[in-house]
Amino acid sequence: MDYRNRIHVNPEIRSGKPCIKGTRITVSDVFDYLGVGMTPEEILEDFPDLSMDDIRACYAYAADRDRKIMHRPYEAAV
Repeated sequence: MDYRNRIHVNPEIRSGKPCIKGTRITVSDVFDYLGVGMTPEEILEDFPDLSMDDIRACYAYAADRDRKIMHRPYEAAV
């Protein structure tokens, strides 16, 4: 999935956090809801402006961001 069609960053909206296009709902909002145990279906019930593709776009955005983060090798304490 190409999340770029659904995830938008605008410095004027939510302090420039990545949002689902056409909403003020951030990617991190979606993951916060998932993290407290809501299912995607429950999120869609609470936010009828969202679609399952929007939630999938959040996953794709997070996966892409994770791939781009430079990981430092673990350094064991001596």
